[in-house]
Amino acid sequence: MSTHISAAPGQIAPHVLMPGDPLRARWIAHTFLEDVECYSEVRGMLGFTGTWRGERVSVQGSGMGQPSMAIYLNELLREYGVRSVVRVGSCGALTEKVAVRDLVLASGACTDSSMNRIRFEGLDYAPVADFGLLRGAHDAALARGLGDRTHVGLIVSSDSFYSPRPDLTARLVDYGVLAVEMEASALYTLAAEHQAKALTVCTVSDHVITGEETTTQEREQTFGDMVEIALEAMLA
Repeated sequence: MSTHISAAPGQIAPHVLMPGDPLRARWIAHTFLEDVECYSEVRGMLGFTGTWRGERVSVQGSGMGQPSMAIYLNELLREYGVRSVVRVGSCGALTEKVAVRDLVLASGACTDSSMNRIRFEGLDYAPVADFGLLRGAHDAALARGLGDRTHVGLIVSSDSFYSPRPDLTARLVDYGVLAVEMEASALYTLAAEHQAKALTVCTVSDHVITGEETTTQEREQTFGDMVEIALEAMLA
């Protein structure tokens, strides 16, 4: 039994969806899964296990930011034998090539965090998605007729929601970065350490350039396309 999740052995499935918001975790579990059981309410970071098309799958909130994500992900990988994780979250578009409510499949994650600099003693490790999950998610998006709304490419995982240096984020756009969020770099790094599979699928909740944004309720309780795409990619 782990410190922050405290689930019993066997309560968590080998395949996990990880939204940042625990309320989104609850919405996902009760909207898309059957025979749902809550295995954790520790610190309000909800976790659920159910079935999707007969396959066991869990949904675990991660909180905001890489340090919080790393706590829950380490426990999932070390204590519960999780083998594949797909983050299903929101992101902010950094380029007019991407619109609000579009989907971004993160092939790799840049970051301004010091977590990997400390881990690799100054080397620039490149955290990337599992190709099988990435390809499966892209195929699932195309099958759902979402090709025009789905983008594959780099994102940036920022430690600051309110960045003191937006000029640096803007510079990344010149090098192909599509969107900003706060967790994917840690997800990809820790999955690689534990020989697990990982992918980040995000829905664009707001646009840094145009100022357009979705509501809090929309971010918590909609964005169903990314959930179904993530499930199809993970359990294909």
